[in-house]
Amino acid sequence: MKLKDKVAIVTGGASGFGKAICELYASEGAKIVVADINGQGAREIARGIGAAAVHVAADVSKRKDVEGMVAEAVKAFGGVDIMVNNAGYTHKNQPMLDVSEDEFDRIFAVNVKAIYLAALACVPVMEKRGGGVIINTASTAGVRPRPGLTWYNGSKGAAITLTKSMAAELAPKNIRVCAINPVIGETGMLEQFMGMPDTPANRAKFLATIPLGRFSKPADIANAALFLASPESSMITGVALEVDGGRCV
Repeated sequence: MKLKDKVAIVTGGASGFGKAICELYASEGAKIVVADINGQGAREIARGIGAAAVHVAADVSKRKDVEGMVAEAVKAFGGVDIMVNNAGYTHKNQPMLDVSEDEFDRIFAVNVKAIYLAALACVPVMEKRGGGVIINTASTAGVRPRPGLTWYNGSKGAAITLTKSMAAELAPKNIRVCAINPVIGETGMLEQFMGMPDTPANRAKFLATIPLGRFSKPADIANAALFLASPESSMITGVALEVDGGRCV
């Protein structure tokens, strides 16, 4: 098992990419803290995993919630080895001037501030255990942005830059930091990214921009997250791994 006895916190763990990461990590021997603003959803995922998982209802933009999330990992399993900052938020695909200030603030709180808050809470815990891994779910939107998602694109660009800077700064503590850049995927936010109804014709417009001809799936992102958290990637830090079917080529 690639993650035997490792302790992982996965935010946004109740659905989509996060759910797949939780389940794959557990199958590889990890103890899991399933964290999500949807506490009931997190509870159901943890229950499905069994004794190797606990759940936490947490808003990752609130320091108290993030500190509580890490404290639960320490209480239940003794520490934190892997921190997956997967929770995300977006505005609907629309002209940049139509996005409200409240939406803008929420996007940066969930997609950027949450990385800062998680670092404050988990880095000291990881340091006590001799190191760890932080994985940030960023996006191809931070590399090759499309019109209509300008403020979301900016938040993911920030996540990529933070990943690289954190990797350089935390390397002496034996903490690796990497990002995953999914292309548009089959998740609950698909229609928001598209900015139009999810119909075969509308899907085709987006699929035409992906050389491999399909959207990302939760399993694709989970497999990347497993590799980046495992000993197989022990010499890898500061990367933003594009899981995008060639979108960024």
